[in-house]
Amino acid sequence: MSDGSALLLGAATSLVVAALVMTLTVIVAGRQGRVVVVDTAWGLGFVAITVLAAALAAILGDGEPWRIAVLVALVGLWGLRLAWHLLRRNHSGEDPRYEKMLGGTLAEVGLGVAVRKVFAVQGVAMAFIALPAAVGVLAEVRWAWVVALGVLVWALGLVFEAVGDAQLAAYKRIPKQERPQVLDTGLWRYTRHPNYFGDACVWWGIWLAGGLASGWVVGLATVLAPVAMSFFLVEATGAKLLERTMMQRPGYPEYAARTSKFVPLPPRKPHSPA
Repeated sequence: MSDGSALLLGAATSLVVAALVMTLTVIVAGRQGRVVVVDTAWGLGFVAITVLAAALAAILGDGEPWRIAVLVALVGLWGLRLAWHLLRRNHSGEDPRYEKMLGGTLAEVGLGVAVRKVFAVQGVAMAFIALPAAVGVLAEVRWAWVVALGVLVWALGLVFEAVGDAQLAAYKRIPKQERPQVLDTGLWRYTRHPNYFGDACVWWGIWLAGGLASGWVVGLATVLAPVAMSFFLVEATGAKLLERTMMQRPGYPEYAARTSKFVPLPPRKPHSPA
């Protein structure tokens, strides 16, 4: 399949599947009265897009089987782990970040507002960010070594994400009166958001393996996908939104003053500016 055909079919597949996933998520959210269910759907949606694109590649006889298997594994392991982690974390109640974003609870603002401000935005973002995987399973491999590099970057990201989540979960299991004001050990000593940093690395790795490894045309056409994911993680629904609440907690401003916000770095001296 030509680069242009792979891009068009991958983009169409990504958009259609993302729309279906978000439609189902809206139905679930309406029944449960919670917007936070979209967090679980986020990871599952990427898996669905990649698997369907891989199925189309198999039907059409396009793509390269070994790279298709690699991309399905990369997206599948990341997406299923993330979905399971968020499902356990958000099994009840609403995430305050969504109430702040919407200006109230789902019952107060209505499902239409939630669709416009959350579900539609995340659906479009999902379709766009998934492009390197959706196109990669359909395109030819130009540089196999770039696929290998992508797997390494992805693995680094998954370690940061999984270990960071595990360390945070262990911290929260400590009785509130006994645990430190903030978690500043392990990966959290070097970055305030190791899980978000890991997420970004995962998608830069997938872009390398599925986008750039397919050649300059596909690589350049899909490079904004990991850029968009990184932006969401740092400036949109990720770190920036979370820290609006965290900065109000005792000890967190001091922690923020000495710890890198995103990219892991050695802690700064206490007197250094944030």
